[in-house]
Amino acid sequence: MTDPQSNPHFIIRPAAEDDLDALEAFIQPFVEQGRLLPRTTSELRTLIKGCYLALIDGEIVGCAALEVYSQKLAEIRSLAVASSARRIGIGRELVQACVDKARELRILEVMAITSSEEFFKACGFDFTLPGEKKALFFQSR
Repeated sequence: MTDPQSNPHFIIRPAAEDDLDALEAFIQPFVEQGRLLPRTTSELRTLIKGCYLALIDGEIVGCAALEVYSQKLAEIRSLAVASSARRIGIGRELVQACVDKARELRILEVMAITSSEEFFKACGFDFTLPGEKKALFFQSR
């Protein structure tokens, strides 16, 4: 996580229950734009336990969550950065905070489902077996 003294522009910190309303308000425009999946308050309450926030002057400008499925697999979810705060490293720091947490928990693999493949590749992500293994999805709704 970012030390407030190391980067005067933003800090990264774990989210807390007290952040729930502000987080819900922050992600709502991303949901409306179709960039994030909708989350109920109950889902957010569960997700917040592995969530990290980026703050500038006390305001949320980014978030990402690590959802642990098993000792083998976790997923980076709900990565969002306000348009006014892009291109200063917030997304990369949020991803790094999630990866660091996964390492601390000794999770074997961390996945990201994204439309920004190049961003995640720049953060060190790649296909597990390039050319061989990719995630496929079936929408049952």
